[in-house]
Amino acid sequence: MKTGRKYIFDFDSTLTQVEALEVLAEITLQGNPNKAEILQEIRELTNSGIDGDISFTESLSRRIRLLKAHRNHLDTLVKELRLKISKSVAANKAFFYEFSEDIYIISCGFKEFINPIATDYNIPPERVYANTFTFDAEGNIIGFDTSNVLSSNNGKINCLKSLKLQGNEVQVIGDGYSDYMMRKAGLADIFFAYTENVHREKAVNNADYSISNLDEFLFMNDLPGKISYPKNKIKILLLENIHIAAFDRLSEEGFSVELIKDSLPEAELIERIKDVHVLGIRSKTQVTPKVLNAARKLLAIGAFCIGTTQIDLKYSKKKGVVVFNAPYSNTRSVVELALGEIIMLMRNIFTRSTEMHKGEWNKTAVHSKEVRGKNLGIIGYGNIGKQMSVLAEAMGMHVYYYDRFDQLALGNAVSCDTLEELLSISDVVTLHLNDNKGNKNFIGAKEIDQMKDGAMLINLSRGFIVDIDALAAALKSGKLGGAAVDVYSSEPQGNGSFKTPLQGLPNVILTPHIGGSTEEAQRDIAHFVPNKIMDYINSGNTVNAVNFPNIQLPKQHNAHRFLHIHKNVPGVMAEINKVLADCEMNITGQYLSTDDQVGYVITDLEKTNNKTVTQALKNVEHTIKFRVLY
Repeated sequence: MKTGRKYIFDFDSTLTQVEALEVLAEITLQGNPNKAEILQEIRELTNSGIDGDISFTESLSRRIRLLKAHRNHLDTLVKELRLKISKSVAANKAFFYEFSEDIYIISCGFKEFINPIATDYNIPPERVYANTFTFDAEGNIIGFDTSNVLSSNNGKINCLKSLKLQGNEVQVIGDGYSDYMMRKAGLADIFFAYTENVHREKAVNNADYSISNLDEFLFMNDLPGKISYPKNKIKILLLENIHIAAFDRLSEEGFSVELIKDSLPEAELIERIKDVHVLGIRSKTQVTPKVLNAARKLLAIGAFCIGTTQIDLKYSKKKGVVVFNAPYSNTRSVVELALGEIIMLMRNIFTRSTEMHKGEWNKTAVHSKEVRGKNLGIIGYGNIGKQMSVLAEAMGMHVYYYDRFDQLALGNAVSCDTLEELLSISDVVTLHLNDNKGNKNFIGAKEIDQMKDGAMLINLSRGFIVDIDALAAALKSGKLGGAAVDVYSSEPQGNGSFKTPLQGLPNVILTPHIGGSTEEAQRDIAHFVPNKIMDYINSGNTVNAVNFPNIQLPKQHNAHRFLHIHKNVPGVMAEINKVLADCEMNITGQYLSTDDQVGYVITDLEKTNNKTVTQALKNVEHTIKFRVLY
């Protein structure tokens, strides 16, 4: 297919991730004790030649002398280069096949290793312009063809001039200053500085456009690509000091990611979220209808925690914003802290520790008990409650649990029919309820009064579940023998001062909402949530979404994929399929799931560049969001 444009590609660090002569050096210098020093010298010579700091002829001659390469090394080099194709180039191989008549390679590299790679991408040898090696009788590489125009200074300029491409729009895509020189000489209309593999300031500063991958180049030229929208243009905002692994994971995928240490108040978040596609938060940031109304481009929210009450889930669904959380990643961390606190409270460790810090030696067994043989009451027998049950029983505790829904007992745990029954028999009560607002003050003065005298209370679930004033009164009166609290009805947005009625009370452990804050848990969450987000952005999957119909999709090749979110009203699907029929689009797969509010349909179509159908689908009545995935 022809476009009226001609595309001039560099090879090293553009079509490939590497400089080929450096890879060749890695091969030829195996076992050489001076390998590191020689490689560094070759790199410096490469950069000096690319940036024009020394003549290209000198750069090339000195590098070849350092290589000490043989013809036999070239097959190994080609195999290595095939493994090091630029990621976005490999993903868009179809572009090179479809537009091969308009694509040229002009490189100061060598045909001996460029031609095999170019052939893989349907670019014939006659449109590859590069140097050639010279060999001695034994096959050693001793130099290069000095009559080749590309072996001398301004070689790319003179090569492009000889192609006589006048009358066409000429675009140059490369990573180096020598690529820009073709634009400067007036032989090219546009120079794209290609930064997917290396960022060369001299090239970027002189470029018409700086692009971080081929997807962006295709998007800017309105050419069909693997994806419909470059990933580096998808903005992700991560708040509340989310683990750096999430930033790294999303950045490596090619997204534009910003990481902020604290949560943002509503007014500031409204300003920051206007051009954001994905928002990542923990428990403090409040995603309100006002925030969602301002989020014009928002596709998804990642809650890097278990709870989601900080997000208006219904309104998010209404706006077509998919929400993911991490329901399992930090359960072990919470359970371990709860168990540790039970032991500390039963042994009265904090009282003894405080005395020692004051210089008091008080060796006594008073109020110090083993956990073995004691009754543990678990309120909320979900993921965390069940883990708590298994580990507590392994420590010799008798486990009882209460849950509003029928739950299968693990091990020897015993289900209680009523909350009062559990409270009355438990030496320690631990709370693991969800963030349902109906659980507010689930444990108040009445429930505390039903507990055994001297019992302990552990709350690592939600702050609003316990009436703190009633708990403080029970601790002061001696009704309860101790408590451990990690969550509070009102928590500061960032680190700083904090007050609670529980401060200063003996045998009370207070922690600042760190139940799930272990390095392991935060790292696991930082992998789990981004993976769900990327799966949705890249393929349309909504598996494990907390507010949306769940759809798991197969990967498609050589097809368009349209994502259509709409109000669940009669006739929408009929209208979507009518549009596809009117535009003569052949459906290869269609996936639909609905709930009482929204419908989510994914349609795979035979590969074709039809803009009419995309606009028509956007205009279907009751459409909430429409996206062309690829």
